[in-house]
Amino acid sequence: MEFIDERLLKYCEQHSGAESELLKQLNRDTHLKVSQSRMLSGHLQGRMLSMFSKLLNPGYILEIGTYTGYSALCLAEGLGENGQLISLDANEETSKFAQQYISKSEYSKKIQLQVGDAARLIPALPDGMDLVFIDADKKSYSLYFDLVVGKLKSGGLILADNVLWSGKVIEDTQDKDTQFIREFNQKVKSDSRVECVMLPIRDGLSVIRKR
Repeated sequence: MEFIDERLLKYCEQHSGAESELLKQLNRDTHLKVSQSRMLSGHLQGRMLSMFSKLLNPGYILEIGTYTGYSALCLAEGLGENGQLISLDANEETSKFAQQYISKSEYSKKIQLQVGDAARLIPALPDGMDLVFIDADKKSYSLYFDLVVGKLKSGGLILADNVLWSGKVIEDTQDKDTQFIREFNQKVKSDSRVECVMLPIRDGLSVIRKR
């Protein structure tokens, strides 16, 4: 769900940095060949993820939810010289699709895909994360937050996607995914270890900084 006029969104895209040719191809092929293409970060959000990463210049990024690899490639643009991005996803099919594009990119040696249950994989990962991007199953957002916040460096960022859930968070609805997102949003707001600003970009993005 977009929260601004489509013409304004197009204007924002036209006056933001351009996608690379590889990202353009991945964008097109995701919409043509993969189900639920709405899940793709896309041009504007991708440039924003890239900007956050470049500002932070992280050495260690964790992504929870690879999908077709678009966001991973954008986040990798800001990695330090010896930086590493680990991306977790439970879907083998889309992970194979993502790997094809990651292998073509200049960041292929910096991005590691792990297929499996993120809740089981995260505890085994090393501490010292600089940046975490959460864009996976909504019921586990609160769990993922709990698992990564202790591994995140002071001053590090957690970016959480879909925090407005098509605007349902303010509607009179009790569907489970909406409830999970509401609970996550309140959890972050109430946690004294972090500070947060929620942005109405695409489906909502929370920028969470560890104190």
